[in-house]
Amino acid sequence: MSEGDIAGFALTRVAPAKINLALHIVGQRADGHHLLESLVTFADRGDRIGLSPADADRFTVSGPFSTELPMGAGAQGGNLVLKARDLLRHELRSLDPRAAGPVHLHLEKNLPLASGIGGGSADAAATLLGLVDLWDARIEPSRLGAIALRLGADVPMCLAGTPLLAKGIGEDIAPLEDFPALPIVLVNPLVAVSTPVVFRTLANKTNPPLVSPVHADSTAGWMSAIATMRNDLQPPAEGLEPVIGEVCQALTQAGSALTRMSGSGATCFGLFDSDAAAAATARALSDAHPGWYVLACRTVGRGK
Repeated sequence: MSEGDIAGFALTRVAPAKINLALHIVGQRADGHHLLESLVTFADRGDRIGLSPADADRFTVSGPFSTELPMGAGAQGGNLVLKARDLLRHELRSLDPRAAGPVHLHLEKNLPLASGIGGGSADAAATLLGLVDLWDARIEPSRLGAIALRLGADVPMCLAGTPLLAKGIGEDIAPLEDFPALPIVLVNPLVAVSTPVVFRTLANKTNPPLVSPVHADSTAGWMSAIATMRNDLQPPAEGLEPVIGEVCQALTQAGSALTRMSGSGATCFGLFDSDAAAAATARALSDAHPGWYVLACRTVGRGK
C-alpha cells in the first residue's frame, strides 16, 4: 500500500487488514448466525478510501485487486463502500434532508477479495468514518455502530480498529489496550473461499470457548496464550482448499513462531520475532511462490 493521501481527494482513510489470531465457534443462534469468540488485531497496511465532495455521487476503483469488485450497492453481493454511504446518508437525512451531499468515493483495493482478512468490512468501516468527517456529521457512536452491524458482523470490529476480543456474532467487543504490536507475514494463495460454505462444512458448531489470559502482560505471554487458541474454521477451509495447509507449512518452515489461518481463509499468517525476519520471509516466499499474495507488515498495538 502506498503511503500518504490519495491524490485529488479531500480525505483519505486507511482500511486495515483484520486478522483473526484466534476464532472459536461456540454455538449457533436460532436465526442461523454463528456465535463466536475471537481474538482480533489489525495490520498497519490495507486498502484505502479516498473521499471528496462532488456534484453527483461517483465511485471509482484502482489497485491490484480492483478488477473483480462489484460496482453497485445491490442487496446481494453489492459493494460495501456504497452500502455504507447509503445507510449513513439515510440516517443523517432522517434528521436533516439537506445533509450528506453527493460524494466521490475511490477504493484503492490492495487486499485480495474473499480472503478472510476483512477487506470489504474494513472498507465499509473506513467509509463510515471518512464520511462522518467529510459531511461533518453529528451522529451518536451507538447509531454509527448500529449502521456498522447492519453492514456485516465484522464491520463493528473494523470500526474499532484496535486489538480486541469479539463475542456474540461479532458485535460484543472488548478492546485490549495492552495487546502488543507484532511482526507478521500474511500469505494468500489467491484462491477465494466462501465464508458461508466454510460454515456449512463445519462439523461441530459448539466448541470450547476462548479463554482470555489474565496475566498476558508481555509479548511472550500473549504469544503463549495465542498458541493455546484455535481457528475452528481452519479444518473445513483446508478440506475445501488443501493449498491452505501448504501455505501454513511454508510459513512454519520459514521460521514462523506461530502459524494459523485468519477468519474463513484463505489468508494465513505467521508471527515473527522481528520485522527483519518477517521481511526476509516475505521475500523468500514471494520468490518461491510468485502466484501467492505475500505481505510483511506489523499489527497495531503497543510497542514490544
